[in-house]
Amino acid sequence: MKRTFIFFHCYFTFFFLGGLCIHAQPESKHVLRLAKAGQIIVGAERLGEYLPDIKGKNVAIVANQTSMAGQVHLVDTLFNMGIRIQCVFAPEHGFRGKKGAGERVKDERDPKTGIPVISLYGKHLKPSASDLKNVQAVIFDIQDVGARFYTYISTLHLVMEACASQHIPLIVLDRPNPNGYYVDGPILNRAFRSFVGLDPIPVVHGLTVGEYALMVNGEHWLNTSEHCMLKVVSAEGYDHATLYTLPVPPSPNLPDMAAVYLYPSLCFFEGTSVSVGRGTSRPFRCFGFPGFKGGNFNFVPVSIPGVSENPPYKNQLCSGIDLSGSVSAPDSLPHSLNFHWLYLARSEYPDSTNFFNGFFNKLAGTFSLRRAIENGMSETDLHGLWKNDLEVYKKMRKKYLLYEDFE
Repeated sequence: MKRTFIFFHCYFTFFFLGGLCIHAQPESKHVLRLAKAGQIIVGAERLGEYLPDIKGKNVAIVANQTSMAGQVHLVDTLFNMGIRIQCVFAPEHGFRGKKGAGERVKDERDPKTGIPVISLYGKHLKPSASDLKNVQAVIFDIQDVGARFYTYISTLHLVMEACASQHIPLIVLDRPNPNGYYVDGPILNRAFRSFVGLDPIPVVHGLTVGEYALMVNGEHWLNTSEHCMLKVVSAEGYDHATLYTLPVPPSPNLPDMAAVYLYPSLCFFEGTSVSVGRGTSRPFRCFGFPGFKGGNFNFVPVSIPGVSENPPYKNQLCSGIDLSGSVSAPDSLPHSLNFHWLYLARSEYPDSTNFFNGFFNKLAGTFSLRRAIENGMSETDLHGLWKNDLEVYKKMRKKYLLYEDFE
């Protein structure tokens, strides 16, 4: 079944906040194209490309709420076809995507199919040998958003390691990267490896999950002497200059495309004393804190079960800036990381010495970004810190691209 979802100009109400949209950053813009109806077919929908690899085998599936083949979940599709599904591996936010960020995911049994669901965001992050006992093939089908600190690609890396160690083939069903039309940010320094960054790639890496898997394999980044037996089922009709609107929110706090486009820049606030709207109707579409004097609206974060149980500044009145309309059309989308908002919030925060927390360097993947900001480097000069590294990365990236690039 062929399905595609196009970016509607009317998706967001246009709003331009006094030049705060995407300025004070070096951009090399290129023409972005809207996907046409019927243009993009995700890997999961190309059943003929991978059914022969799993028929008659015991299969495990790494999946969540985004793992849709048309209007039906991939697990339900394969289960109804008689594929022997041994278990489902659930990433952060759970199999049905109902867990908030950082909330522990428990093992369970899927009430719809009765299939065991094993958490990869609870007791362990990587499938164990016992988890993979009797499994003859693993399928990975999760929608990513193209930022290094979004943990689904870390789950993919660790699943690749487990499959390689147990000599089990892995099939990655590819999906477009909604932020795959640019590359930016510091390259991860391995001293800062964590679950929000395992590999030496930039913050905005410009790869689909299939391309990322090929890079991890090809660059020998797995913590094992074995290669992963990898097959990627590509998405048809996609390239890195085509905009793809996600049919299903990829996580509870990225409910719409505005949040998806703003996430790579706003996620840095998670390493500061600033709220990014968790516990409101505008997560990752705004930022602020109590007493912010440069804000244009007020919000009160509250506990929202399954989304934000204990958000920063819970039940406190915050002032902030609403960025919802700053990404209202293709020509207003970011082509590089925006640090203006970070500089603005820091300048307004009453105690700059306690503005950053220990999580910031993990998100940045380096200590140099925070140090440069604290030492007074201008926001435009920040991009020069990683310019040369990005040129090296882009050359490496081209070896693994499955789709026409944006440049």
